[in-house]
Amino acid sequence: MSRYMILIYEDEASYATATPEVMGEIYQEHDRFSAGVEQLGAKILGGEALEPTPTATSVRGGDVTDGPFVETKEALGGYYVIDAPDLDTALAVARTVPARFGGVEVRPVMVFD
Repeated sequence: MSRYMILIYEDEASYATATPEVMGEIYQEHDRFSAGVEQLGAKILGGEALEPTPTATSVRGGDVTDGPFVETKEALGGYYVIDAPDLDTALAVARTVPARFGGVEVRPVMVFD
């Protein structure tokens, strides 16, 4: 098995204006996703939602600034780390990640021996 990180990028403005009903639907979608990953042949090792980008602090070359490292329309809002036998399985899992206001990126986790 290999580890993959699934990075969730979405439009933060859509979350800021989402109704409580929409947020409830999104939470339920993530619960369903988490419950169904093993049926796809993978296992969730961890994951978290992140606070919005205005809470970010960036460090570049020792200089500290408020705000995200880069400004984009879709920001990194959360992630899952999964254990999957191969990239095809990781991509099958990624296709089921709730990302109503954006999309996801799949990256293998580097292994150091």
